[in-house]
Amino acid sequence: MATTRSGPDRAKNFVPDREEPSWYATDAADVIAALSSDERSGLTTAEADERRRRFGPNTIVSEPAPSTWTIALRQVRDPMNLMLIAVTAVSIVIGEISTALVVIVLVALNVVLGTRQEVKARASVDALARMQTPQARTIRDGVLSEIGATDLVPGDIVQLEAGDLVPADGRVITSATLETQEAALTGESAPVPKDPATLPVGDVPLGDRSDMLFQNTSVTRGTARMVVTETGMDTEMGRIASMLSAVAPSKSPLQRELDSLTRLLGVIAWTAVAVIVVIGVIRGQDLTTVLLLGIAMGVSAIPTGLPTFVQAMLAFGARQLAEAKAVVKNLSDVETLGATNAVNSDKTGTLTMNQMTVRSLYFHTRWYTVDGEGYSKTGRITRAAGDELPDFTLLAYGLCLDSDATVSDSGVVVGDPTEAALVVLAAKLGIDAPLTRRSYPRVAEVPFDSAYKFMATFHHLPVDGALRFVELVKGAPDVVLAQCGSAFRPGRRAAPLDEVRDDIVAANRALSEKGLRVLAFAARLVDGQEEAVRIDPMSFVDDLTFVGMVGIIDPLRPEAIEAVRTAHAAGIDVRMITGDHAITASAIGAELGLGPGVVNGPDLRAMPDEALAAKLPNLHVFGRVTPQDKLRLVDLMQKGGAVVAMTGDAVNDAAALKKADIGVAMGSGSEVTKQAGRIVLTDDNFGTLVTAIRLGRNIYEKIVSYIRYQMSKLLSLVLLFLVASIFDINDGVALTPLMVLFQHFFITLFPVAVIMLDPPSPDLMSKPPRDPNTPIANRAAFVQWSVYGTLQFAVALAAMLLAPGGMSTTEPTVAMTTAFVVLSFGSVLAGLSMRRDPESGFSAPIVGALRILSIPVVVTVLAVELDFLQDLLMTTSLTGAQWLVCIGWSVIIPVVVEAEKAIRRRRRTPDLSIPAPAAVAPVRAH
Repeated sequence: MATTRSGPDRAKNFVPDREEPSWYATDAADVIAALSSDERSGLTTAEADERRRRFGPNTIVSEPAPSTWTIALRQVRDPMNLMLIAVTAVSIVIGEISTALVVIVLVALNVVLGTRQEVKARASVDALARMQTPQARTIRDGVLSEIGATDLVPGDIVQLEAGDLVPADGRVITSATLETQEAALTGESAPVPKDPATLPVGDVPLGDRSDMLFQNTSVTRGTARMVVTETGMDTEMGRIASMLSAVAPSKSPLQRELDSLTRLLGVIAWTAVAVIVVIGVIRGQDLTTVLLLGIAMGVSAIPTGLPTFVQAMLAFGARQLAEAKAVVKNLSDVETLGATNAVNSDKTGTLTMNQMTVRSLYFHTRWYTVDGEGYSKTGRITRAAGDELPDFTLLAYGLCLDSDATVSDSGVVVGDPTEAALVVLAAKLGIDAPLTRRSYPRVAEVPFDSAYKFMATFHHLPVDGALRFVELVKGAPDVVLAQCGSAFRPGRRAAPLDEVRDDIVAANRALSEKGLRVLAFAARLVDGQEEAVRIDPMSFVDDLTFVGMVGIIDPLRPEAIEAVRTAHAAGIDVRMITGDHAITASAIGAELGLGPGVVNGPDLRAMPDEALAAKLPNLHVFGRVTPQDKLRLVDLMQKGGAVVAMTGDAVNDAAALKKADIGVAMGSGSEVTKQAGRIVLTDDNFGTLVTAIRLGRNIYEKIVSYIRYQMSKLLSLVLLFLVASIFDINDGVALTPLMVLFQHFFITLFPVAVIMLDPPSPDLMSKPPRDPNTPIANRAAFVQWSVYGTLQFAVALAAMLLAPGGMSTTEPTVAMTTAFVVLSFGSVLAGLSMRRDPESGFSAPIVGALRILSIPVVVTVLAVELDFLQDLLMTTSLTGAQWLVCIGWSVIIPVVVEAEKAIRRRRRTPDLSIPAPAAVAPVRAH
């Protein structure tokens, strides 16, 4: 390796040419020297800090986030606010200065609230994104440590393995079976082999630079060590990013749907304004009156709070999900969660604890049960009554010495999880694995290999009071049994294997059928053959004596069974897709209560798409699947109309996660899957996913409830003004513009708060998922909005017509004030009733809602009785009897709404049973 400078001189003299040399055509040692680094010790912290000051953070600079003023200007340009600004201008023209002042204040309030909400939502998403900053294993000051990828600088030495995202551009120093996926950079779909071999000088295409690794590509196989050559905008990804003009982010389907609804309301509003103006002109009304009518009509039909409310609810949902340990990357995904009707779940770590645990022990042809959970070293070995507790020493030797994993007293594992389970079992037998390994070091060994499926080690061990040279073997039961000539019986009496073979084979089958992973242990005395063993240890793996077997399982998470039951009750079909054997997966699936049907990978791949789609409703456990199988399953389910959530943690899950409607990555998984997923579960828990779906449903229901309430109120106002204009009621002006604005911003605001803060309905997760193809503004919804809007209009109109006293557009009247009060009280009671559907809005909890709704009631009374508000709004004081009449009219609204909901509830066919999983969310053949 080339000699490199160290310390301050090295940092001082590091001035790499950003164009030359061509790193791929330079020997790895020379690259390290040119970057003034050291392969073994890396950079010092001081050097890294100095380089970071010079070259900046290792980030791809995106389009700068819009400033607060830019966001505010965008809010001003919103069609709703532009309408209000037009109202302000017309009000000034006709001398309605008080109206103009109130409207402009409300525009400012709307802009401020909308801007604040967008800034908060952006900050929330940015904070969640920062939680997912990729990490890099880097050598600094001679120590391997994990740092944020953004802190890397040229010259850093980085170690990589399968599943890692390459954090910067770099030259490969060493590698083992290394392959990377570079599709995002070069378009090459297949993984690309990499090695340190220097390429010839010349113009080598990016995709052929086999000794270089590039930022944001992923390691799919092998391990490597690289030296960082470029960071940030100097990487290949950064150069591409610098050539791209910023692309505006696309809106979610929900946002597009709401925009369409807003445009529709705009058309309705301006059409109604035109009708009113034309009628006024035909009647010969003066220009001031006509414009006043137009102002009032325009204001009544403007849903000023609609976009802001939806954005607020989605941001609120994202924060709730984060608190529940589910990080959502895009606000629109909160809404998509609520439509999920199928979940394809990984097994390990999601449904299970990812803590291998010995459950059963077959020793000297006797059965024993092992208590305890996970990697906790507390637990007991229990046996049948009458059996003596045997001497487990020989087994304990195998558990400790035929494994390399370590497990701390706090449960931290270093090494293979299966071996960790053996170490924990040894601890339950009273044996300390690290101490045993130090006391009896290996003389020779045959390392485990998947080709022969066993491991053998040789030690000098005390046996029966004497120091003997012993071979210990651990491996697959069939393989180990094939190398045995005898087996221990109770009392450690060796018997010919043929006498007990059938019992051992039956025990192995019994353990396997329970879904347990089985390991067998055997031993052999090889006294006096130390030299021969050192020369060829493999030749001694025969003529063994069978000691026993252990059954190991990754236990279910305690909450997994309840989470699956909840999902089934919610109409969500749950499937388990795992790389484990189908037998193991089937046992776990049965314990979870999944639906019927088990299939293994080869059988799955043999089925054509049509046959698989037809069988999917009756297939719920998939074993020994490949990444292609997972991708195919997601695709077929989506073609059948399912909204699919897919969980995964490994690099081979990334494609299926990206394909799924909701890709759910595990927080402990690879960086690639976390980048591919839309949601990251920081606790790797399937129960958290079900909680996230519940929150998603709740958010969607609140949005629907808000739109139902807002649309019925707007339609009632539009009808009221149209009817007043057509039939010349109160000179065509039902309410003054300020009355309408007061309703929008000081009355309806509080029922909206009740909708937002209302707890989820108790039966939220006992309803089927919503159909994602049914928009919010569907035919049934329009009918409901129209009915509720007509109801509020009719009550307000009747109250106005039947109120005592005359009507006037220039003087306060009891009739107009009565209509104003009835609309206010009706809005309050309608909000309480419409907060849930089809459940009653008056069901518990209700105290909190009533506290909030008492505020607009008091505000309405003040608007009618306070002198300065009377002058502003053109209201007049009411007598006690008139107030009671207003209350009576207002109560009609919730009574009719609740009666209509009760009729719908009775019409529904009662079905209190939990649907069978096989019948949930059927997937149609495509």
